Amino acid sequence: MKEILGKKLGMTQIFSPEGLIIPVTVVEAGPCSVLQRKTVEKDGYEAVKVAFLNTRESLKNKAELGEFKKANVEAKKHVAELKFDSYENLAVGSEIKCDIFAEGEKVDVSGTTRGRGFTGVIQRWNAARHRMTHGVSVVHRAPGSLGATSSVSRVLKGMRGPGHYGNETVTIQNLEIVKVDTNRNVLLIKGSVPGAKGAILKIKSAVKA
Repeated sequence: MKEILGKKLGMTQIFSPEGLIIPVTVVEAGPCSVLQRKTVEKDGYEAVKVAFLNTRESLKNKAELGEFKKANVEAKKHVAELKFDSYENLAVGSEIKCDIFAEGEKVDVSGTTRGRGFTGVIQRWNAARHRMTHGVSVVHRAPGSLGATSSVSRVLKGMRGPGHYGNETVTIQNLEIVKVDTNRNVLLIKGSVPGAKGAILKIKSAVKA
């Protein structure tokens, strides 16, 4: 188990040695500075508290600045806890970089999906619309029938309907790392990952690989 925080930069495509086009997501993975070691004796579990992406000190409160100063780390924008199989080389003040992963390795990527706001059943659930002619008017994009009438007299729970869509944490499993660029701290991950450009991601070893 190993993890790192990343920032989604966008998507592009590269060519495989066989000449096939591979769609990839470009992710700025690390460096993440270690702020604190969580131990079983003191905290009841093992983890490392890390910070990612430099920011202005004026955007942080005194408690956060004190934590950065104690670890001898510049002010960072994002803070999270990560878990590893081994914590030997993860001293306070050290950095976790993208070279912890190798090309061809499978990873799980977690992020917050793009928020669509309040949407209808066509966008939210991929429902079919009604006919545009032949007597249909006004209700072209309406849900249609929601169930029985007198025998139930209500809409059953769990019925797919309009509502808030997106802006939720989603994990996509078993994505392949196509390339690791240690000079730019960049991972090229095959396929798409959750979130818009600039979204913060958590990349970890695949649990089902």
